[in-house]
Amino acid sequence: MKEEDIDRIIEMAWEDRTPFEAIEMQFGTPEKEVIKLMRKHLKPSSFRLWRKRVNTGVSQKHLHKRSSEITRFKCSRQRAISNNKISKR
Repeated sequence: MKEEDIDRIIEMAWEDRTPFEAIEMQFGTPEKEVIKLMRKHLKPSSFRLWRKRVNTGVSQKHLHKRSSEITRFKCSRQRAISNNKISKR
């Protein structure tokens, strides 16, 4: 896997509103692999904080835990297929 893909997966995993399903859809990396990647690339204390946050009600990382009011994975300003770049206004 390319370094830029790993960086983007970590960034998406760190964001509370990006579900694991969105990461898997974009990169083909299932939740278990994302967890392994985070464990490998984060400091131990950062990994523990992330796991604690993901497993509480604060995070929206699992679609079944999300509010039904949230209907999209991405920011409204993001292009449809844009390699995750915010479009210029």
